Amino acid sequence: MTATPLHIEQLAKDCGEILLKKGWKLSAAESCTGGNISRSICSVSGCSEYYLGSVTSYANSVKINVLGVPEAIINQYGAVSRECVEKMAEGVRKLTGSDISVATSGIAGPGGGSKEKPVGLVWIGISSPIGTRSLPFHHNGNREENITAFTAAALQELLQELQSEQLK
Repeated sequence: MTATPLHIEQLAKDCGEILLKKGWKLSAAESCTGGNISRSICSVSGCSEYYLGSVTSYANSVKINVLGVPEAIINQYGAVSRECVEKMAEGVRKLTGSDISVATSGIAGPGGGSKEKPVGLVWIGISSPIGTRSLPFHHNGNREENITAFTAAALQELLQELQSEQLK
């Protein structure tokens, strides 16, 4: 997938339309995307009707102390993991009282990667009334390209969740 600003803008608009129709509120917890998901959502006029806000939890201490990610999860699995991103999504949803949330934790690069967790890996978490789920996504680009691709992938997953038959 090649993420472009227009693609991201359309994803954010599509998510917003569904949120408005459902009367739902959205929140986000971002690490490696550094607020880019929130910026994309806030670029849509009228987003104040459905967007509550976000926590940019770059530091593990913020993941733990603000979002409620158990320190044991970070110690055992790392910040870039299914376990961590799911707790981030659940934590921001609880913190804000939103109906649905999206969370990201990954390695945008160029440094910080390992064999097990390479540069370009992000975990995306979604928490909604039907539960919490997550998935890994990988993009091979420079830092800015990775952040853009991570943002698009997170918004795409959010859109898919909002369109889910289980949520209708």
